[in-house]
Amino acid sequence: MKLLIGSNNKHKADEIQEIFDRVALGKVKILTPSNVLSDVLDIIEDGDTLEKNALLKAQGFFEATGISCIADDTGLEIDALNGKPGVRSARFAGEDSNDQNNRDKVLYLMKDIEPQRRSARFRTVICYYGSDDVWYVDGICEGQIINSELGSNGFGYDPIFIPEGFDLTFAEMTAEQKNKLSHRGKAIENLISELFIRKLIY
Repeated sequence: MKLLIGSNNKHKADEIQEIFDRVALGKVKILTPSNVLSDVLDIIEDGDTLEKNALLKAQGFFEATGISCIADDTGLEIDALNGKPGVRSARFAGEDSNDQNNRDKVLYLMKDIEPQRRSARFRTVICYYGSDDVWYVDGICEGQIINSELGSNGFGYDPIFIPEGFDLTFAEMTAEQKNKLSHRGKAIENLISELFIRKLIY
């Protein structure tokens, strides 16, 4: 089976490929947009939920290529910030913000929050979009926000998030360690299970 990843983010594509290789045992060939499109396709993510943004991307890349597509949207939900940044996680510090800007804003807003109130979670929603089927799975990883960055691996908010039950940030873990714990890892594993259940892979 061939599946297109509806993202131009190389870090994300590499992470998803590693999980598929480990869990699906070579039964799925993952394609990236650069494998099948001559031009970069940018999808405007203006949905007000993770589900809507995942759908926008999966549908957009499917319509451009005709290849069954998976696309995800991930939000960091911080309890002390009333669930923010949530669906705005990628643009938390502004439309032109980058990962560092976003982390800096979270750390600034959390600077006076005591340790017992720093709980947070990552939630990933994946949309599968095929010629005759559209469905969703998700994955959640509970943890907490620390008060300074640690580690140089990963991307996004990884250097300031410690998953529940561990004393390392995602950015201090290897890709394999992170993928076994992470929201995206759980969502991809749920996706693979659903692909088997629906007999799209066997």
